[in-house]
Amino acid sequence: MPIGPIGLRQQGAPSLLAVFAHPDDESLSAGGTLARHAAAGARTAVVTATWGADTHRAAELAEALRILGAGAPRMLGHADSRVPGSAPGKAHFLDVPVDETIGQLVAHIREFRPEIVVTHDAYGGVTGHEDHVHTHRVTQLAVQAAGLERLYPDAGPPWQPGALYLATHPHSATTAWGGYLAPTGKAMLTVPDEQVSVVVDVTPWLERKVAAVLAHRTEAERGAVPGLVAGLSAAERELLLSTEWYIRHDLRQGLRHGLGHDPVPTVTPQTELVV
Repeated sequence: MPIGPIGLRQQGAPSLLAVFAHPDDESLSAGGTLARHAAAGARTAVVTATWGADTHRAAELAEALRILGAGAPRMLGHADSRVPGSAPGKAHFLDVPVDETIGQLVAHIREFRPEIVVTHDAYGGVTGHEDHVHTHRVTQLAVQAAGLERLYPDAGPPWQPGALYLATHPHSATTAWGGYLAPTGKAMLTVPDEQVSVVVDVTPWLERKVAAVLAHRTEAERGAVPGLVAGLSAAERELLLSTEWYIRHDLRQGLRHGLGHDPVPTVTPQTELVV
């Protein structure tokens, strides 16, 4: 039986903590969803795994989060694996002991106490960046550890989020995105459409999402994906950015039945992120 949509305003929007690898990932992957939940009165926040809090990228992230209504940056402070100067004096994210990074994230989860958590999918998004993949793995472990009182006892009282959502792209999205990414030489890693459990129309929040993407001026200027977005027409932006896709994992049901990593099966995808 399909899982039907639950209206955000009627039922109350669930609090949402997004966890992404780099400044700009939050806006590109889940900017519309973050803006949507904030507009509905939900508490929202973003944890970013890389870049130092005193860098120019952190300042751009702060502006993007202001636009999305997601509060102040929460930065783990590790170095981007491809940009050594991104966190002076700090190890690359991939080189930090995984137990340390899980503990950092558990502390944020327990402090913020989100009902749902959003992160990269197992591919690390369409481009498969190694920091994205590692963020996915760390988050998968942290959302489970956060609810267990004997793990990371110094990180605060246990808190179990209700669901984990993996930001993804279905195979069908290649029709729209392929022609734009091909000239950049970037791969496009997508999942079978039937694995997508949530399809969110963020058209009403598209202007805010685009503004947040463009707030990452450094990335736009160097020709990264924000730069691609900057050069698109309004129609092209709507085509490429007005839908966000997710794979849902029910965390509390998983704890009851021992199926913590099994996606919730659906016949018809949901249209909103719910607990």
